[in-house]
Amino acid sequence: MSQHTKSIMIQGTMSNAGKSVLAAGLCRIFRQDGYSVAPFKSQNMALNSFITREGLEMGRAQVMQAEAAGVEPSVRMNPVLLLSLIHI
Repeated sequence: MSQHTKSIMIQGTMSNAGKSVLAAGLCRIFRQDGYSVAPFKSQNMALNSFITREGLEMGRAQVMQAEAAGVEPSVRMNPVLLLSLIHI
């Protein structure tokens, strides 16, 4: 019998609502409770990014969440990163 991984999705109706901070808090709580956790955001639009150990870019919020989960940040957690080149 196969084991299924349980997932939690956090949704919000606007930017800057606190979704990323809430996700980081949940990662930390679940990690402290002994669960194996990792954040995931399929697409992110950001003005800046973080360079991983592999030399690839990912969103800073997902890096914070990975640190809260106690795992190495990886672009697999944020596979599509759209960087704004012009700030209007």
